[in-house]
Amino acid sequence: MTQQAAFAPDDSPLEVLPRDLSAYRKGNTGIAYVHRFESGRPGPHVLINALTHGNEICGMVAATRLLDTGVRPKIGTLTVGFANVQAYEAFDIDRPYENRQLVHNLNRIWSPEMLDGSEQSPELRRARELRPVLAAADSILDIHSTRAPVQPFWVYPEFERNAALTLAVGNPLVHLVMPPGAAPGTGVMSYARHGDPASDSLGAVVVECGQHFARSSADLATDVTLRFLAHHGLIDALPAPADSALARRFRLLEVHLVQTERFAFTRPVIGFETFAQGELIAVDSGKEIRSPCDGCTIFMPTRDPVVGREGVYLTVQV
Repeated sequence: MTQQAAFAPDDSPLEVLPRDLSAYRKGNTGIAYVHRFESGRPGPHVLINALTHGNEICGMVAATRLLDTGVRPKIGTLTVGFANVQAYEAFDIDRPYENRQLVHNLNRIWSPEMLDGSEQSPELRRARELRPVLAAADSILDIHSTRAPVQPFWVYPEFERNAALTLAVGNPLVHLVMPPGAAPGTGVMSYARHGDPASDSLGAVVVECGQHFARSSADLATDVTLRFLAHHGLIDALPAPADSALARRFRLLEVHLVQTERFAFTRPVIGFETFAQGELIAVDSGKEIRSPCDGCTIFMPTRDPVVGREGVYLTVQV
């Protein structure tokens, strides 16, 4: 039987669109689009990182809100950065999902092998510029969004400090935890000491705020950013976070990369669908991807398979 591609329809409205960021280019750090504010008082150095992916614009909304309203840290240091602005500026309203990256995924190249290697791309050049920014931060909030309108969730390496940080900040109440080596590449949240469980990092995490162009995603990104800063004491305390007892935690089991252009799911999916043990989830030119356990929940299923990129994340609730 011929396997037909199965992808959920994508008719999400474009409620929030990119804006001109040229006014933020200069910054004050000597690195384009990076702004740093020091309180002069002891405290953590917190980095708010937006636009790791060019079309995930909710982080842009949160970051510009901080800059436009003049938020300054009461203690410690606040850095606000726009990462992949070159990809962001490639936005085409007729193809709004095409500018996630130009060449490399900026959230997979933070290893010494990639950063110190000879390969070149816009993302590698930008990552090399941003190395001191990430290295200086004690805690990082990397703001992302998803193609499909799924519930928001945290993503972080499986370290106790990250779990404690996200529970203290509160919403979203879904957590995707990554055991060491389970995900491909090295992300922003695992760069240098932030990927070392024994380091003095205060935690580096990703928040996936919802569908790329939804107003609710931009609102959540702004809310999470403020609560993140309040948790670290950089701004005044905010109302108590959501009850952490309501949080749901999913552990990554496997990541399947797209091997061929014939990659396809067996039924329409957008994420958070659950499969029984052994149930067929997808095929990739004859290779079967089956559920490794009962209650296997999928995250971030691709809609447009690109060879070499992630096809689907398989998880289990723990």
